[in-house]
Amino acid sequence: MKHIPGNAFSYLFILFAGLIALGSLWITNILVDDLKEEERKKIEIWAESISLLSSQTQTTDESTSDFNNYDQLLVKILQGNTTIPVILTDDSENAIEVVNLQTPHTNDTRDAAHLVSTAFIAKKIAEWKKKHAPITINLDEKTAQYVYYDDSTVLKRLQWFPFIQLTVVFIFIVIAFVALMSSQKAERNKVWVGLSKETAHQLGTPISSLMAWVEFLKSKDIEQHLLDEMDKDVQRLKTIAERFSKIGSEPELQLMDVRASINNAVSYMQRRISSKVNISTDLPKEPQIVKMSEPLFAWVLENLIKNAVDAMDGHGKITIRSYPKGEKTIVEVSDTGKGIPKSKFNTIFQPGYTTKARGWGLGLSLVKRIIESYQGGKIYVAQSEVGKGTTFRIEL
Repeated sequence: MKHIPGNAFSYLFILFAGLIALGSLWITNILVDDLKEEERKKIEIWAESISLLSSQTQTTDESTSDFNNYDQLLVKILQGNTTIPVILTDDSENAIEVVNLQTPHTNDTRDAAHLVSTAFIAKKIAEWKKKHAPITINLDEKTAQYVYYDDSTVLKRLQWFPFIQLTVVFIFIVIAFVALMSSQKAERNKVWVGLSKETAHQLGTPISSLMAWVEFLKSKDIEQHLLDEMDKDVQRLKTIAERFSKIGSEPELQLMDVRASINNAVSYMQRRISSKVNISTDLPKEPQIVKMSEPLFAWVLENLIKNAVDAMDGHGKITIRSYPKGEKTIVEVSDTGKGIPKSKFNTIFQPGYTTKARGWGLGLSLVKRIIESYQGGKIYVAQSEVGKGTTFRIEL
């Protein structure tokens, strides 16, 4: 089965959730339109009942006290509307009857209350005109009445429902996405820790053996400077193994001078890179004391220097600066290499990303992990221009 990358799965999940939300919104809109049409028909029947009842009243003897069955049916239709707000008006938009609409209360005089009610109804008529065309009731050739109506409470709630639903779905997507990212990050952390611990464990035995061989060779007639170089490299392997063993464990942070760590890293790397690469430092005269794990920070600097050398194809200049900025100590590693496109500033720190034919893409990812997770600092591309070089900035 083909493996789906974590990011692709995340995007597919978001797309699927979005399609569900849009589908739900589409269906809800259809229901709203159907319900609007249904309410329009109800109001048309209500208006027709008003018309028929008016004509029936005119043709019925006023002394008759009981309605016939036909009249009772019309009254039931009129009384059956308990949800849709309706205003029945004459030709001049004077309210004749108001149904399912509560007018504002007032403690003023009766005339003032009447004015408030009239203004309120006129405002409602103006609002409802924009939503629905009024229904005309022709009582005779000269007399007409108009029915203005608004959406029912149920319909209004249904119209708001898609937005509430989308909000809930959006919150669900965010929570699920964060949980998914956290799960993937935890999984990557386990892989990092497991790989690092296993690497340290596997290196332990041959390093111990090499140390024993160096001690044995010291008793033989071998040039001392060769033995010293061998011993340095064996000690270097031991340091590397110790660094890997620290991944996944809480490092012991100590107060250290950043300048000393930079000088040690530069001194070590200068002897092991091309002579065509010049490494210079620009450090303050005053000590820069920072609480950090010196072995891990030295590992960071070495990785950045190696990346700079690769970016310059073995010839160029690397400059390492350090300076205080408020409560922070800033360390910058600049090179005169190929540069990095702005679109890749964040991508380069992701595990697996590399531009090298044989690279694993773990160096900068490890650097970011050490600085942010173990040193409590921050690292990012401060400046880069394709063809001119790159500056990495570390904030401690």
